[in-house]
Amino acid sequence: MTSLIAYITRRLIFLIFVLIGVTLMIFAITMLFSPEIRAYLYIRNIQHVTPDVIRSVIEKYGLNDPFYLQFSRWLGQVLQGNLGWSQSSAQPVAEAILTRWPYTFEIVIFAAPLIIFFGIYLGVQAGVHRNGIIDHVTRVFSIIGYSLPSFWLGLLLLSVFYGKLGWLPPGALSYEAEQAVHASSFVRYTHIDLIDGILNGQFWITLDVLKHVILPVIVIVVIDIAVLVRVMRSSMLESLSKQYVTAARAKGLDEKTVIYKHARRNALIPVATLSGMLVAGLLGGLVITETVFGFGGLGQWAASAAIGLDVPAVLGYAMLSALLFVIANLIVDIMYAYIDPRIRLE
Repeated sequence: MTSLIAYITRRLIFLIFVLIGVTLMIFAITMLFSPEIRAYLYIRNIQHVTPDVIRSVIEKYGLNDPFYLQFSRWLGQVLQGNLGWSQSSAQPVAEAILTRWPYTFEIVIFAAPLIIFFGIYLGVQAGVHRNGIIDHVTRVFSIIGYSLPSFWLGLLLLSVFYGKLGWLPPGALSYEAEQAVHASSFVRYTHIDLIDGILNGQFWITLDVLKHVILPVIVIVVIDIAVLVRVMRSSMLESLSKQYVTAARAKGLDEKTVIYKHARRNALIPVATLSGMLVAGLLGGLVITETVFGFGGLGQWAASAAIGLDVPAVLGYAMLSALLFVIANLIVDIMYAYIDPRIRLE
């Protein structure tokens, strides 16, 4: 236990330096532009900008100061939650992120567990039954899933389940639910409609959210599970060929114990890395899926900001993505220590 705590403490200290490096790199991108261009990052109404306004902004924010002074001021603003003003959404960047991220979260909270659970399960079964029917079916499913364009699958599902059957509509909420969550009587505890519907006792709103996330979740699971299955299968085959598996069988252990307690646990190490990065990527936004289904999540917003050259929004999104991947990497490191206790001592 002591070694595990020490290991986590070392990783947390390392995390601080990684975050500092990430913020330095992101801020350095803005320094590639001239002070006149960077002045637009601080101007909310760019329709009536004059040279005098730009000069006053440069002087006010010290855009001609040395790099370290500008970075310290910018970092201070970031730590206070001020990521600048988004021209494309006409609101502060932090507010834009907090407004749209819950929609992405509602998809990921269902998709991620399904991807990880079935990815590991199918990969294990394919590895154990190598060249059998289960292995062949799983490999065909993985190839098809990995090859399908997400926009094509999304449009196909929409045309069937919404266009033809009228069951599962696009968007994040129905019109009635949208009006209800914006009513003054509806308390936004978490700003996640799926959860706030339950906390407000309006379970029909939660059911409405569930009805809208089914198709996006199917698209994400079908496509992203393919990679996890292939990695788990390869890792499982490698583990089953190790000497400790042969020794466990020679000791008379039953096959389930050999597979699930010895082989699978060691095979999970590369899968843990992939799973962590996969979840971080999903939380960072699902550009194509959110656009196809009109979900209005973080990925769709970030894509629109990039197309519109909304630099503060793009930088804010980059900060969030970096933070998600750094945290995911920390969680993966802790999972390593749990899966393989020898790592704690390294």
